[in-house]
Amino acid sequence: MRGRKTGTGRASRAAGAVPGPTPVAPLASSTTSSALPTPLSSAYPSTYASEAEYDINEEINDLPLGALTLESATPHLPKPRRTKQKPFRFLDLPSELRLKVYEDHFANVGHVLDLDIDNHKRIHQKLAILRTCRTIYIEASYLFYSTHPVRIFPAVPGRFFKTKKPLLARMKPGQRACINSLELRLGPGWSKPPRGWEVNPALGLSQCVNVTKLTVFVECDPGNDIFKGFRQPGGFYEAFSKKLLMGVLEEMPWVQRVEFDAWPSVKKSGALVSGLIDLVTLRSLRISWGPERGWTDAEEVEPPPVVHNYAPLDSLLTATNNILVLA
Repeated sequence: MRGRKTGTGRASRAAGAVPGPTPVAPLASSTTSSALPTPLSSAYPSTYASEAEYDINEEINDLPLGALTLESATPHLPKPRRTKQKPFRFLDLPSELRLKVYEDHFANVGHVLDLDIDNHKRIHQKLAILRTCRTIYIEASYLFYSTHPVRIFPAVPGRFFKTKKPLLARMKPGQRACINSLELRLGPGWSKPPRGWEVNPALGLSQCVNVTKLTVFVECDPGNDIFKGFRQPGGFYEAFSKKLLMGVLEEMPWVQRVEFDAWPSVKKSGALVSGLIDLVTLRSLRISWGPERGWTDAEEVEPPPVVHNYAPLDSLLTATNNILVLA
């Protein structure tokens, strides 16, 4: 049986002898140290990794996620309040600059305004700016309607071609007063014009008091020989076109200029265009020419007919001496 340790042993262990100082080996003399060769640094392995052994990607991967932020980790600080951005004071701009903004806003709505199924995509969304305030409504609506000609009768094939209420009749009186130019397009429906193509008070031409230019654009002339057998006889469409132009000019006696334009297949000397020019000349109105056809005040020079190789022999004979002319 193991006995308990006495207090004497504990005290002796506590008051044991204090160890003496550790003897230090004598230093070698300077002659001895100088006699030994100095070891090269490459003979011993270095404790630091070289550039070839050091990989910075490993150090980046070992970094904690919190150390990647530039801000100190202060989760208890309140979040900064968002400062509300002040709106731009558009009406403080000069009126000239505001008109330039409106002009750029309505840049891609098309050249001529007409009833079309694509108006909702091209025009309707642009007109939302008119709902801003009264000042912007007056300025933007005037620039929009004064810089875009309005077609009197719809000429786009589709659901609105035979409508009895053209675009001009759907406008408000204030919008009609801003219009500076109108377009009368002839040619569509040449065999049977729509019933809605009629000049009447409901069209609202008498309220277009600022219109100074009327453009007459001819898409096709039914008097051409290629329409023979399909057109109505007796110069029907020529008389119908004159009646439309006469009615428009009577409703707007303040018109100063009439511009004629057409597709390349239409001749200036044809029955349709020449009859319309004579009608405008009798009213002593100024006549101008559009850029599409390129007509001028000079007489139109018709190119000589082209004789094809497959033409019959009768067409290759001249009317004077029956000489056969080969192309």
